[in-house]
Amino acid sequence: MSTDIQTIRKIAHLARLEFNEEKEQEVLQDLNKILNWVDQLRQLDTEHVAPLIHMSEEVNVLREDEARNTISHEQALRNAPKKDSDYFRVPKVLE
Repeated sequence: MSTDIQTIRKIAHLARLEFNEEKEQEVLQDLNKILNWVDQLRQLDTEHVAPLIHMSEEVNVLREDEARNTISHEQALRNAPKKDSDYFRVPKVLE
């Protein structure tokens, strides 16, 4: 499987790319190498190969979520720039 210079120009036009003639030849050679490699992969027998789901066998070890207060309500309000009895005061968001 190989492509020609007209195909490269059409792809370049669709991708809004501009190449000079020297660069077109380089891109043509690179694209043909890629297509040949893909063609080689197509010839491999993958009938009994399981699909790759993860790149590694590593498994995340996650801890269970536990709801807990790390600071008390009073301590949190102590750090607030503005407060109103037991609540934080924030600027009005909606008019």
